[in-house]
Amino acid sequence: MHGSTLTYRQIFLFWLPLASTWLMMAVEGPYLAAIIARLDRPTENLAAFGVAFAFAIIIEAPVIMLMTAATALVRNRHSYLALRRFAYGLGAILTGAQLVVVLPPVFAWIADMVGLPPEVARLTHQGLAIMLPWPVAIGYRRFQQGLLISHNLTRRVAYGTVLRLVTMSIVALVASRIPSLQGVHVGAAALAVGVVVEAVASRWMTREIVSKLLDGQLERASTTPLTLGAIASFYLPLALTSVLTMAVQPMVTFFMGQSRFALQSLAVLPVVHGLTFIFRALGLSYQEVGIALLGDRRQHYRQIRNFACGLAVAAAAGLGLIAYTPLASIWFLDISGLTPELSAFAFRPVQILALFPAGSVWMAFQRAVLVHARETTSITWASVAEVATVVTVLAVTIHSLSWVGAVAAATAILLGRIVGNLWLIKPAIGVARRA
Repeated sequence: MHGSTLTYRQIFLFWLPLASTWLMMAVEGPYLAAIIARLDRPTENLAAFGVAFAFAIIIEAPVIMLMTAATALVRNRHSYLALRRFAYGLGAILTGAQLVVVLPPVFAWIADMVGLPPEVARLTHQGLAIMLPWPVAIGYRRFQQGLLISHNLTRRVAYGTVLRLVTMSIVALVASRIPSLQGVHVGAAALAVGVVVEAVASRWMTREIVSKLLDGQLERASTTPLTLGAIASFYLPLALTSVLTMAVQPMVTFFMGQSRFALQSLAVLPVVHGLTFIFRALGLSYQEVGIALLGDRRQHYRQIRNFACGLAVAAAAGLGLIAYTPLASIWFLDISGLTPELSAFAFRPVQILALFPAGSVWMAFQRAVLVHARETTSITWASVAEVATVVTVLAVTIHSLSWVGAVAAATAILLGRIVGNLWLIKPAIGVARRA
């Protein structure tokens, strides 16, 4: 799709498998939690699984953007080998970091600092040790998926996600029947094996692409040589962006504990997050679409922009249809299983966040334009501004205005995203005008 024409139907068919991938990823956490909840000592094991998963997500954050990097940078044999070396090195460093974290003295210090109960700390430590393959497997998988996306093979990305979910299910069901294994062991093993299998499958699905790249059969013009320094300059802002994004949820949780109705707010926020994520996934999946389809000279900018506008309206309208109608009661009471008392705390936050999916699509489009032009620094500064806004609004609304925690969190998250979007307007327009 690097020719002179690009239709909206082509964009839709390219985007749809990636959107389905994000939606499938959204269910794996709740799915494993549901299995753990049915095993022995569910409270301690669910807590340990949640903490271990949070640690693993933070450690892997720097490799998440390897899919974006591969989509944008791999254009020939040289760029493939250069980025592959970078990806391998980054994965090894993060695996080493996780290995240090699971050393008993180091983890004991972290658990004490976080304030984990002794039994939860013990189970968390074991779960995190089981997930040692996680960062390198995630990085390898994301790198291979970027190759698939840049060569218009997005359906294969979705196939890999289906395989991961099937593998996780098999591992979880088998492991749950072993009496000596705790729930956190089951969940951690399912995640680790699932992502390793997906990484291997992704490599198999890119075998023809890699073979042609190495043989020099796939050659696309590159504006600048891809040296290690050039990769680092391009990638470091993206990695920092991922780390900053991952830091938002722990900060929100920290402030929730200091708010009015803290327990109720902490209880409903994951449910609200789960609902909004369904519609946010439509935007999260669009970044690589823009990078891959903009065209070498950004000649498809107008089509990518217009499709993003329609997608933003559809995503916000979908969430708004639930948030502002009786469907909200059906979702929170009947589907999510909240009590009427807790549901009352969920209605206003989800109404506040109704526009958030549109902001996610807008940001995905803005980032795609900037990444395509290899101008990634402004993306990091936008994330800094977004996180700073979230923290400031939380501090003011909770400590000065005494708002209910869930309402304060929703307001802070929405305003933070708006600030991030506004920050990227000027650089994104600047790139578009040079097209």
